[in-house]
Amino acid sequence: MTLWTVIAVVSFVSLLGWVWLLLAQGMFWRTDVRLPPRAEPAVWPSVAVIVPARDEAEVLPVSLPSLLAQRYPGRAEVFLVDDHSSDGTGRLAEELGARRGGLPLTVTVPGSEPPAGWTGKLWAVRHGMTVARQAYDAEYLLLTDADIAHEPDSLRELVAAAAGSQLDVVSQMARLRVATGWERLIVPAFVYFFAQLYPFRWVNSARGRTAAAAGGCVLLRRTAAERAGLPDSIRQAVIDDVSLARAVKRSGGRIWLGLADRVDSVRPYPRLAQLWRMVSRSAYAQLRHNPLLLLGTLLGLALIYLVPPAATIIGAVAGRPLVCAAGLAAWLVMTGTYLPMLRYYRQPLWLAPTLPFTAALYAAMTADSAVQHYRGRGAAWKGRTYSRPS
Repeated sequence: MTLWTVIAVVSFVSLLGWVWLLLAQGMFWRTDVRLPPRAEPAVWPSVAVIVPARDEAEVLPVSLPSLLAQRYPGRAEVFLVDDHSSDGTGRLAEELGARRGGLPLTVTVPGSEPPAGWTGKLWAVRHGMTVARQAYDAEYLLLTDADIAHEPDSLRELVAAAAGSQLDVVSQMARLRVATGWERLIVPAFVYFFAQLYPFRWVNSARGRTAAAAGGCVLLRRTAAERAGLPDSIRQAVIDDVSLARAVKRSGGRIWLGLADRVDSVRPYPRLAQLWRMVSRSAYAQLRHNPLLLLGTLLGLALIYLVPPAATIIGAVAGRPLVCAAGLAAWLVMTGTYLPMLRYYRQPLWLAPTLPFTAALYAAMTADSAVQHYRGRGAAWKGRTYSRPS
């Protein structure tokens, strides 16, 4: 078998891979998965909004007022858990609550640092759930991050969707900030890759095994949380949103995940180093800290994303029309599937052909995640480092 035969075979395998992704991967590329049918209940259930926050003074003035301003017909209170911040997060939250009014706000601090075997966020969520339960037995819990801003009707829409479709989890992937050049290059691709890994239609199927959620906005039925043993059953999870969804679905609950129109992340990632850390801190955990999965992922990224442009260019330069045609066809399918995500993020469509470059960056971030793990610095976030779960 000659070298050109190998190159041609690899090029056609890449093209077949893209045909399969286009037709058989849950239509992951579509961006029309929005909140399911809403039905306003006769009596609105009570909701406890739990916000774990560690060193979030930079974003809190934008996000917290949006929660306090929720127009919700039933009882709802906000419980912000100051996770031993060093920047005055708790004090700022109390000031914002006193100044803005709106929903009742309780600011609380866990009595201790996370015990061994707990991530900081889940320990804070557990503390917030305990404090909320002591105040009243809320029927729903809204778990939302401190960098997420909600439109005034967000909570009402989430609860109506849960009630209208009998769902135990309703999660919306907040629209991430896209303002700088690096954000434009990396952020839409981040959501695109997530949807490719966890196609929303598969997640939302009661018969399917795929489960995922977006941790920035998760409405969770309290009885479903109790049935799944949350958050204790996932206390070591670095990727806690996916683990939460799996626990609920395994315990017989119904989950839903889609893109948000009125929920936004206000956290800036203006530099490549910040985006790199956002991805690399959990990428190897996503692969279960398995070297074979890491190798397979890197080879898969190369075959699916890097081979098409390489085959197109090499085939054109070397006068190999079949290689060039296979590579170009795969590149065109890849570009076409990325266009809806760019439209959703209101970005220029000429960015679509640059997806292979972005995929190469993600491959490097994933490899770096493994390197940092073996150096003892994996899954580090705001002064804490989490080892591989036992």
